[in-house]
Amino acid sequence: MKTVNSISGGKTSSYIAKHYPADYNVFALVTTDDKRCLYPDQKIRQKISDKIGKEFIGTLEDDTIIKTMFELEQFIGTEITWVAGQSFDKVIQRGKKKYLPNVTQRFCTTDMKLKPIFKWWQKNINTPIEMRIGYRANEQNRAKVMLSKTNKDGLSELHTIIGKSKNGKRNKWAFIPWQKPVFPLINDGMFKDNIEEYWKNKPVTFAFMNNCIGCFHRNEVLLKHMSERHPNKYNWFEEAEQEKGYNIRTFKNGVTYKQIRNSLKQTTLFDSDFNECDSGYCGL
Repeated sequence: MKTVNSISGGKTSSYIAKHYPADYNVFALVTTDDKRCLYPDQKIRQKISDKIGKEFIGTLEDDTIIKTMFELEQFIGTEITWVAGQSFDKVIQRGKKKYLPNVTQRFCTTDMKLKPIFKWWQKNINTPIEMRIGYRANEQNRAKVMLSKTNKDGLSELHTIIGKSKNGKRNKWAFIPWQKPVFPLINDGMFKDNIEEYWKNKPVTFAFMNNCIGCFHRNEVLLKHMSERHPNKYNWFEEAEQEKGYNIRTFKNGVTYKQIRNSLKQTTLFDSDFNECDSGYCGL
């Protein structure tokens, strides 16, 4: 069984890439078509376009993640495969109905993280793999939830299109077993402080926080902070809520991103005011 390290660009998955060599290291990049989020270095944009096989304009994550991935590849001395699905702009245009993802419908993670890795797997391997997941020793409950969703063979399945009906008018769907999730950091008793200590003075730069700038898992105070740190990227989320025709009109229940941006006007927020618990996670 081939082994794959799923790399997010954060310290934990990067630690796995360094200490648990695999047959493949794979990174799924969240992209946007919004030119206000244009990645500033043209040469790097072209390099990323070559890696993902389509034009790269920008990402709705912190731009630092791009630097992280290039530096990490040099640090571990092993190639990192980049993949990218549809842009976030296209992901929320779901056929005749428009939806914004939220806590109960987290299709952004599926469409922009899982599916691109799955399609790469289908093309390059297409037999079950062992997927290393970056849950730490204090995250055993998350691991149990993931394992509870595997089939009788311990494999995660992805619901995907496998063809067309006989008349060619409808898609045929199936659940495809493709990866066995394993948790090396849980097995080896590794905690967050172990990870943080390791990366001190190492030649890899990490973002203040991973995941999308406007991730709905983040609490409102952190989102306010992100609106100040990354105004153009935050604008994307705010304006998506204001477009007409969406069945789900907000990313978070009971509050809009415009209201969040306009809140806490008298409060100065700093990076040190937040930690990983404020950010939530995208489910990977």
